[in-house]
Amino acid sequence: MDRSLNRAKIGVIAGCLSLFCTLMVSSSPGYSAPIIEPTTAAQKTGKQFATVWRIHGEVTAFSRSANNERTLHEGDPVYVGERVRAAALAEAALKTEDAGIVAIRPSTEFIAERFSASGKPTDSLTLRLLVGSLRVISGWIAHTNRSGHSVVTPSTTIGIRGTDHEPYVLSAELAESTSNREGTYDKVNRGGTTMQVGENKLDIDAGRVGFVRAIPKKRALMTLLLPVLLDKVPNFYVPGKFDAELDLYSQTADKDSLQELEKKRKAPGAAPVAECAPDSIAETWLKQLDTAIARHDASAIIAMFASDAAVRATVRSEDGTMTSVDIRRDEFVQSTLAALKGLENYKQRRVWTKAKQVYNDDTCDRISLKSVVIEQGLQSGKPYRFESLEEYVLESRNGKWISISAETTQQ
Repeated sequence: MDRSLNRAKIGVIAGCLSLFCTLMVSSSPGYSAPIIEPTTAAQKTGKQFATVWRIHGEVTAFSRSANNERTLHEGDPVYVGERVRAAALAEAALKTEDAGIVAIRPSTEFIAERFSASGKPTDSLTLRLLVGSLRVISGWIAHTNRSGHSVVTPSTTIGIRGTDHEPYVLSAELAESTSNREGTYDKVNRGGTTMQVGENKLDIDAGRVGFVRAIPKKRALMTLLLPVLLDKVPNFYVPGKFDAELDLYSQTADKDSLQELEKKRKAPGAAPVAECAPDSIAETWLKQLDTAIARHDASAIIAMFASDAAVRATVRSEDGTMTSVDIRRDEFVQSTLAALKGLENYKQRRVWTKAKQVYNDDTCDRISLKSVVIEQGLQSGKPYRFESLEEYVLESRNGKWISISAETTQQ
């Protein structure tokens, strides 16, 4: 495709097709995703995250807000924000409030940074694994809000797909002693996970192990940080003291956790949970988007899209041929800003909209939608009119619907 034509098309489309305004902030120099600090609001309120189910050896929980450390025993609560440490020969298995399991391996430290298990679609769990290994058997949050369940390590973020997996942060010392590479590993026993570094994602299926190198002190050759699949399970993965029980627990974990979810939702005084309504979600989201465009509200548009949203346009050239363009952030940001400034007399009408759940189960955290829209107005003083098919995938993150992919095809 001719580069000048490419740039010209991008400049016009940026002002006329709503989805492209999303890339401004994520492509701006110096942009980075917000980092969750270990001390959270939940920690200050003493919100319970789990209960000690099994324990062997010395496992402690340190509270920064209370500035004290306590030794854990079977039946003890564990709270959001506490730094949990297992000694060199110690292990524990915690039952989370959403009927999942977090098993702590020897010489491991982690923090439950964010947790909510009220039986709502906004339930979430974020674990920060500092060093060592966990075995995580997901509870009902994996069904009600997949995108809200993650394990964060120094070099990657691990998402889940209804899962029994073992993330492992291998220190430099242990890497040397075991003849392995320093970094984050993730072994999937059941279900699947996704390791993500920036925009780069790797899906890991059951029986496989993913790996991301530790972040180098000198950040050259960043391609070394790309997630990769390993050919075999590393030698440092060994069964834990409670793994026989955990294997049995994992076999029925999905069914049992959903039963616990139903009990919680039917408990006296429980707030009613709205049924999943894809069409209503889609119409509300599109109305917000269209209103923001009409008002030239760039910040509102940006907030409706993920920073790593995949965006593509298929446009009609002067000779009538259709050409697809994947918009790169570094070359698109300036044309988008200019297009918003030059947009006048904007009007649009949506001819039809259809939406459905992405997952064919009880999950209501990802919606796909299609909509035919007619847009017209003035772009830099020149009139235009487009009819296009817009396709989005919306994902619920922290109770808010945002687009993780967007595609428009000129009709």
